[in-house]
This record gives sequence, C-alpha cells and structure tokens, in this order.
Amino acid sequence: MFPAHRPRRLRCHPQLRRMVQETMITTADLIYPLFAVPGEGISQEVSSMPGVYQLSVDKIVEEAKQIYDLGIPAVILFGIPADKDPEATGAWHDHGIVQKATTAVKEAVPDLLVIVDTCLCEYTQHGHCGYLEIGDLTGRVLNDPTLELLKKTAVSQAKAGADIIAPSGMMDGFVHAIRAGLDGGGFTDIPILSYAAKYASAYYGPFRDAAESAPQFGDRRTYQMDPANSREALKEIELDIAEGADMLMVKPALAYMDIIWQVKQASHLPVAAYNVSGEYSMVKAAALNGWVDEEKVVLETLTSFKRAGADMILTYHAKDAARWLK
Repeated sequence: MFPAHRPRRLRCHPQLRRMVQETMITTADLIYPLFAVPGEGISQEVSSMPGVYQLSVDKIVEEAKQIYDLGIPAVILFGIPADKDPEATGAWHDHGIVQKATTAVKEAVPDLLVIVDTCLCEYTQHGHCGYLEIGDLTGRVLNDPTLELLKKTAVSQAKAGADIIAPSGMMDGFVHAIRAGLDGGGFTDIPILSYAAKYASAYYGPFRDAAESAPQFGDRRTYQMDPANSREALKEIELDIAEGADMLMVKPALAYMDIIWQVKQASHLPVAAYNVSGEYSMVKAAALNGWVDEEKVVLETLTSFKRAGADMILTYHAKDAARWLK
C-alpha cells in the first residue's frame, strides 16, 4: 500500500511545479564582476574565462548600462593598474583605476550599485595582499601596517562614489579599521560587505589571469582560510560582525555550500556567495565542448546557492542568467 500522500502528485504539471517551488533565483540576486584597466577602447577577453573581459573605463561604462538594463542591481569592480609597487599606490590613490571607473559608472548609471573590491594584491609587485616582511619569501603579510593601507583605500573608493566597500584581504581587524576610516571621513552610511570566510582555494586560478594578481612567490595560506575548516569560518564571521560588518561573504561558493548554510544560520546579516572564476570556467569549458547544457547547469547552480542560504550571488554568469530568467 502506498501512503495517502504521493509527492509526485505535485510534480505532474509545470505550473504546479512553479507554484510549489521553494527557492527562486531572480536578477535581483545577482552581482556582476568587472575588471578595469587603463587606456581607452580596450576590451580584452581573458583567455581562461570565455566571455569575461578586461575593460577600459569607457567600455566599463558601456557594460554598466547593459547590466542595468538587464535588471542586475550591482557590479563589483576590480582594477589592474598601469604600475605596481610595494605600497600598493594604485589601490588608494584618488586617481586609481578603480576610483576612475567608479566615478564614471556612477555618473552614467546612478541607480546601479557599485561595490568595490578593497584589497591590495592587484596593486603590489609581489601579488600579495599587503606589506611583506623584508626578504620573506613565504607570503606572510604584516597585518597591522596593511590595515592602514586598506583604510586609505576604502576612504579613497568612497570619495570616488562607491556604494559598498568589500574588503577581501582577510587581515585580522580589517573591518574595524575600514569602518573607522569610513566614519572618520564622513562616510558613515556606506556599508561593508566583508569577505568574511575566504578560503585559500584552487578555484581562483582564472581570476588571477583576469586581475593579473597571482603571487610571485609563496601562497596566501598565511591569511586565507584552510579549505578543511568550517568552525574557523564561524569565528571569522563572529569577529567581522563585532567589528561592524553589514554583510558577509563566503568565497568560493560551489564547494562551500555547507559554509554558506552555517553562516546563514549563525547570523542575521545578509549573506553573499561568490561563484568564483574556476567554477565559472569549468562550466564554460564543458559547455563549449557540448558536454553540459550551460543554461540548465548555471541556473541549477545559482539556485543551489540560494537554497544554501545566499541572499546575493557574485557571478560571472550574471548577464547570461539575467537573459535566461526573463
């Protein structure tokens, strides 16, 4: 005898399946990453990320208009400076590439939210996220001196018109330092989206091509999290909340949906998931070879992030997903 309730009854008609669907993905959930480079008229595809480009500021403005027209509410900006130095000058200079792109986008598309990545790895010669010990080739970043650079960077980005500051360097105390800098500069209403649980992941490879930020020696395991740890992620978010974070991010997303779920359960703050470059490129490669249905795989993956607890998703699939969701 079958039980009185048969779950398949609710799956027999497409409209009924829509009515009982528990998790919905919409364009309002999406954030699109953009990579700004110096120059004009530049649109250079990233070889390891088909469909993703390094763009000059004029091209970023064109892209921002398209993104807004698709209904995507926000972008996150990364910058590749003309010159790099130990002080990461390009990160905090008022005329840095991200600052220029931020101002241009806000002037052209005022209602599009501009999130800025607040980190130093794209701007240092060695590719690490802050000051290094002189002669140290292990990648051990000096925490407290780096906080001062991050504070300067955040204030400079806010002056340029950034709507949200997103520190990603995983320095201890970085949320507190940035909050103090923003408040001291009169930017008390600008929220901080902290990369609170950012893992030292192998999934970042293509991003380092796009942002030209691969470490020249060592790795980032002295400051990014061990992929084996989950309790540590909860400690990280606890600290960031206490320091004034307004939103929390888990990065990467696909192999870390358990972390997204735990962070969501442990906090009442909005949670972002970063669907990172390696995750994107794997799907793209499989789709280009005809091995998977790209649309179905992407939408299933994005929905799974929402099901795990993400309130917003940073993804290079955002434009395609927005078109598929219309």
